[in-house]
Amino acid sequence: MNPDTALFAPFACRGVTFRNRIMLSPMCQYVAEDGHATAWHRAHHARFALGGIGGAVLEATAVTPAGRITPGCLGIWSDAHVAGLAEIVGTYHDHGVTVGIQLAHAGRKASAAVPWEGAQPLAADDPRAWQALAPSAEPFLDGWPVPLAMDEAAIEAVIDAFVAAGLRAVAAGFDFVEVHGAHGYLLHSFVSPLSNRRNDGWGGDEAGRFRLPLAIVARLRAALPPTMPIFYRLSLYDGVEGGLVVDDMVRLAAALRAAGVDVVDCSSGGVRGSSGVADMPPAPGYLVPAAGRVRREAEVATMAVGLIVTSQIAAAAVDQGQADLVAIGRELLADSNFAYRAAMELGVPEAHKLLPRNYAFFLERRKLRER
Repeated sequence: MNPDTALFAPFACRGVTFRNRIMLSPMCQYVAEDGHATAWHRAHHARFALGGIGGAVLEATAVTPAGRITPGCLGIWSDAHVAGLAEIVGTYHDHGVTVGIQLAHAGRKASAAVPWEGAQPLAADDPRAWQALAPSAEPFLDGWPVPLAMDEAAIEAVIDAFVAAGLRAVAAGFDFVEVHGAHGYLLHSFVSPLSNRRNDGWGGDEAGRFRLPLAIVARLRAALPPTMPIFYRLSLYDGVEGGLVVDDMVRLAAALRAAGVDVVDCSSGGVRGSSGVADMPPAPGYLVPAAGRVRREAEVATMAVGLIVTSQIAAAAVDQGQADLVAIGRELLADSNFAYRAAMELGVPEAHKLLPRNYAFFLERRKLRER
């Protein structure tokens, strides 16, 4: 037990305060309709809004139609998407939860089937398919379509799309935004030498490869309210020989902080089909130490992710100074009241206050009956 854990202490960032450090990790649902949130999204997020978490990040939400991973991905490329997203924001706010949205572009991993249809690229003659974009004409995997290498105009258009999406996030009432720069999607593919073969100002050396995410963050910081935090999700490792490693990402994180990022969300893999880390098979809490390196060396707040499946791992990440926030996915899917359970397991006083009054009342009654 650790009743003094900082896991349930508030975390202040710019003008936003998270009531505790437990965050819902962004998880794609693949059930949007032309980018619009559906009844599924509303029900899905209501579960977590009631469970005592400190904050939530909505799934990768495409800033352009071509930026979707699949035809079922959420979108924020149109003002018409704002109303549906605002309903989800309202649900979280009704229950005291701070909520953000992950702004994303899938890059060369776009135009794929939803997972339960195989997650492979859509056939060229499929009416749902579209042209994938990338820094270079390098397919994601052997057998995947060759993406279109972006010219200067296409790059500038993507920067504009991220900014416009950020302003729509403000209109929808989100408390913060997260820029998706991980998992082999567009921004990650610009950063990694495995996927960026350009020899112009958007590639080549490290400064060129870092240029696009830094430009997007700088433009967002200038456009968004000064009280609105910007998170950035990066892959700490490519997990492939010759790819990015933590040393590279510490330098990127420091540059992102200087450009306006407030919290770095530390994930891994994805640039070439890999979701793990070379010589480091996924295990509970396996990315937490690297998140700590980013926090210390880049001097930026971090959010740890990666098989954080127990209250002890979550608390240790915060209490040992490895992360300011912990992002949890699969364990919240298994138990949407994970935050309450973690508080009970750790012996945190008044853990019942994490839940709505009627939930807490019936749980306390059950506990009394079981004594």
